[in-house]
Amino acid sequence: MKKLDKLIFKAFIGPFVITFFIALFVLMMQILWKYIDDLVGKGLDFLTIGQFLWYASASLLTLAMPIAILISSIMTFGNLGESFELVAVKSSGISLLRFMRPLIFFALLLSYVTFLFANYVIPYATLKFKTLYSDIYYKKPAFDLKEGVFFTHIPNYAIKVGKKDPDGKTIRNVLIYEQGNNLQDNCIIAEKGVMKISDDKNYLEFNLENGYRYQERGSYNDTATEFIRLGFKNFKKLFDLRVLQKQTTPDSVFKGNSQMLSARQLGKYIDSITKVKDSIALQVNNGIAFHLHYTNEADSTWQRARKEPLPATTALVPDSVKGAVKQRAIAVANEIRSSLQYSSGDLQAKEKDIRIGRIEWHRKFSLSMACLILFFIGAPLGSIIRKGGIGMPLVVAIIFFLIFHLLNMFGEKFVKEEIMPPYVGMWLAVLVLTPVGIFLTYKAMHDSQLFSKEFYYRMFSGVRKLIVRFRKPDNKQ
Repeated sequence: MKKLDKLIFKAFIGPFVITFFIALFVLMMQILWKYIDDLVGKGLDFLTIGQFLWYASASLLTLAMPIAILISSIMTFGNLGESFELVAVKSSGISLLRFMRPLIFFALLLSYVTFLFANYVIPYATLKFKTLYSDIYYKKPAFDLKEGVFFTHIPNYAIKVGKKDPDGKTIRNVLIYEQGNNLQDNCIIAEKGVMKISDDKNYLEFNLENGYRYQERGSYNDTATEFIRLGFKNFKKLFDLRVLQKQTTPDSVFKGNSQMLSARQLGKYIDSITKVKDSIALQVNNGIAFHLHYTNEADSTWQRARKEPLPATTALVPDSVKGAVKQRAIAVANEIRSSLQYSSGDLQAKEKDIRIGRIEWHRKFSLSMACLILFFIGAPLGSIIRKGGIGMPLVVAIIFFLIFHLLNMFGEKFVKEEIMPPYVGMWLAVLVLTPVGIFLTYKAMHDSQLFSKEFYYRMFSGVRKLIVRFRKPDNKQ
């Protein structure tokens, strides 16, 4: 590696590392604010929250990497241009592409690393993230009874209290529904009571006073059931709170999701679903052919009647069987309609699964290619702007990244709505920004003044002088 290559690489690696972790931190905060309502009030330990953020950060690398490459490339070449180092390099006969060569190879390496993460690391991290999030989401909140609202987080129970005293323990007008059998819900009604948590924190204890318990015994097979009404002055009811603890969901629950598959696995996944879809379509066609078997007959009566209309005196169907034929035709049409309605849902579901699988397959390649494209946008922009620091480079980088992100979102949305095929929609941002990168690289190689204030001032001054020159003959007249 030559000294010039070391110079440009050292100038790039510092801003890249800083911007990468800043972008990752910002994206992680966005994820944290998105799921903050599901994390607060669950009594989670720091280890669980750390695992949640760790798995979430791994899935954000494919977005943080393009941002970091774009911002750091603009900052690097902007700093070199502002300190006239870029001018000195060009004046010595070294072209911009030669100067960019070590960073081009580094951008290719980062693109390959992004693909490896998208293909191997992110599916595993997403699987763990989905599993952990499911455990956290279904973890019931802390026990909190609100006045006049049914509390249904304890399985098979619905609890409502009319009023809670200021001490937080005394409850009045208590109503408890318990699903104990298939006949109807058992019911407990009490005027007041006191609730407390057991010493081992596993049970909620209701000490109820002055109420009734209603219960029906029997089963649906019994010809008679008995209804029991039990009055009480004091009654103790226990609720198991261990169901409110965080559960551990196995990873296999989410393993079939297309987001958790590599490119090779997605290929097999799409092929298998395509075969299932084709088999469903074949069954539908065979079912229709079974009902309309006469269409396969080359010399059938209806085809002859269509080619050679019968005389007016000759009826295609005798009057004696017209009613039966009509009823049979209606029955066949209803059977075909039911078959199509039943199968259309399955076909649409399979087509959607195939479309989602292709979206994930193309995403792995398009996001890694975006790293290289954004580098060829950022590096020429920095050499043209010739402004270092955070101000102007950051503004320009945010504008181009927003364009990239919006095109990526619109392309995915168009694919999901079947407006575009996956190979166009998922590559929409790359297809649009590639000509921009080529144009900016060409301008930077030829010392363009695309972002120079003096250039536009001189251009508008020339236009103004031209307008004044054309107006002078009119004034003389």
